[in-house]
Amino acid sequence: MLAVNKLLPQGRGLASALVKRAPTVELDWDLRQKSRFDCTDSEGRRLGVFLPRGTVVRGGDVLVAEDGSLVRMLAAPQSVLVITPCPSHGTPFDLVRAAYHLGNRHVQIELRPDHLKIEPDHVLAAMLDAMHLIVTEAQAPFEPEGGAYGAEAAAGHSHGHAHSHGQGHGHGHDHGHGEGHAHHAHDHTAR
Repeated sequence: MLAVNKLLPQGRGLASALVKRAPTVELDWDLRQKSRFDCTDSEGRRLGVFLPRGTVVRGGDVLVAEDGSLVRMLAAPQSVLVITPCPSHGTPFDLVRAAYHLGNRHVQIELRPDHLKIEPDHVLAAMLDAMHLIVTEAQAPFEPEGGAYGAEAAAGHSHGHAHSHGQGHGHGHDHGHGEGHAHHAHDHTAR
């Protein structure tokens, strides 16, 4: 068994040609959220993955084996519930309400601009239906939102959008990935 103990989020720092040629492993969310697991890659090699506790492996991440070889992780399709606003009388804000109620129940949620995804749960499906949302069963990759303060943010899965609230006008912002925006029309100072 080949030991794997390093993860490069989304293959950061690697040439895309290397990542594309790497053997793959396709796993569902239940396994990818564990920091220790065994699997077999597309070349038939048995891998023993031993990552720091709290590490989550996302689709597109690259694992590095002890011999220096690379393995690209794919998010396997799995049973999910896809939640969308009702096309007749719903609004996108209905998804915000649903995310709020699901978050209060500590449910893992994949957030998208036009839908949410959760793992199947008939009680939650009934609650969402009562909120006049469309709940559809599907087979799809599941990539739930990571916690703002969890290991994923520390491991580089965050997008680098930091705010610094300095003295004075309160508009000092630092945006990662070359993003920027105009100053807000309000300040961030607590009154």
